[in-house]
Parts: sequence; C-alpha cells; structure tokens
Amino acid sequence: MEFHDTAAGRRIAYEYTPGTGPAVVFLGGYKSDMQGTKAVHLEDWAQETGRAFLRFDYSGHGDSGGKFEDGCIGDWAEDAQSVIEAVTEGPVLLVGSSMGGWIALLMTQRLADVAGLVTIAGAPDFTEDGFWADFDAEQRKAIMQDGQVALPSDYGDPYIVTRRLIEDGRKHLVLRDPLELPFPVRLLQGTADTAVHPDRALKLLDHAASPDMRLVLVDGADHRFSDADCLALIESSVEEVIARAEVPD
Repeated sequence: MEFHDTAAGRRIAYEYTPGTGPAVVFLGGYKSDMQGTKAVHLEDWAQETGRAFLRFDYSGHGDSGGKFEDGCIGDWAEDAQSVIEAVTEGPVLLVGSSMGGWIALLMTQRLADVAGLVTIAGAPDFTEDGFWADFDAEQRKAIMQDGQVALPSDYGDPYIVTRRLIEDGRKHLVLRDPLELPFPVRLLQGTADTAVHPDRALKLLDHAASPDMRLVLVDGADHRFSDADCLALIESSVEEVIARAEVPD
C-alpha cells in the first residue's frame, strides 16, 4: 500500500499495479473501500493480464486519512482526480461502483484522456435524487438545523448524512445538463438492487450521449454485484471496452 497527499492536504491510500494501458481505475462506493470484492477481483485480473490497475480509498474511507462525516462529493472527486493524475500515465478506463459511478462521470469531465467507462450500479446525483428526495419533512428540518441525520443501512452502522454532503452534492450533479461520453460505455445493473434502483441506470442511458453505450441488466443481482457471474461480467465488460476503445498499449 502506498499513499498520495493531495493539494488539499488529504492523504489517500492506494494500490497500483504497473502494466499496459489504458490503466483501469476502480472507483468505489459510498462508505466502501478498496479491499472490496470487485476491486480485488479486478486487481487479480489486471495482474494476470499485465494491465495497469489502480484502486484507492477516498478520504474518510478505508486506509485514507480523514473522517468520513467530514467528506462530500466534491472532496472525493478531488481525491480521485489527484491520485489518478499522480499515479497513472496516458489514457484510463474508469470503473465506477455505486457512488463511484458518479465520481467516474465527474472524472470524464476533468481528466485529459478517458478511454472508456464501466459503471456498476452507478448512482449519479444520489445525494439529491436519493437522500434528499426521500427525506420526510422532519429529516429535512433536522439536517438543516443539526447539520446531519442518521439513516439505517443494510451494511452495518447507520449512514450519517450531513448538510454539507447534500449542499455540496448540488454543485456536482451530472444528470441536469448535457453529458457527453465520447468513448465506449457499459452500464451494469442488478434488478434486485434495493440501494440503487434500476431506473437510475435507465435514466443515465437515456441522458448521456455516447457513440457506444450499452446497459446490461442482471436478473436477481443485488447491489453488491459480487457473485461469480457478476464478477465475470465486470471483467468481460472491461475487456470489451478496452477492445472497442482502440487505444494502443
């Protein structure tokens, strides 16, 4: 494990596998880390195939510095851009899981050379269209007055949603304005996902403009998208995007 210090002073933990390009970059989800099944599986694939690969933890996640509740979409996007630009060279293929799908879409607007994109239960704009839209009047009042609200989670500890997360998220929405993705895109989504509804993938498919974009719905797959079949689909989707991107090694 290595560490990268961003210009904002946040220490980001990462693991980098050298290899041929485009470098595959895994962007994890909200409150997840780079030790997850999908990230580790892709790293194993990269090492077996000689492909450059980067996985990392946003600030407040995993082994990176900072406190989770202090973070927001803008911070985590800055973390991603900083470590990607510092560690990789040349074109990158972005693989974004859940919130990482939103961060990856932001990276397509910021990075100099994106060869392709794969999202896994991508959750663009979830702070507004998920959290805020689902809050009742009391929760909205609490978050504005107290600065945070706790939400139950299927993954253990409750989610602490902060006012800063909501307000900052509004500065980084990607489904309100035209979204150009001029490279191959694969959207992967499980139909049994209770955290990110399949409608989110359909909305992204309808909203974004790409010369080569496909949505794959996996019947019965949940938000983890980590069983053997799902992992194989992620791997094959990455390989397909690399092949169709026509980027020289």
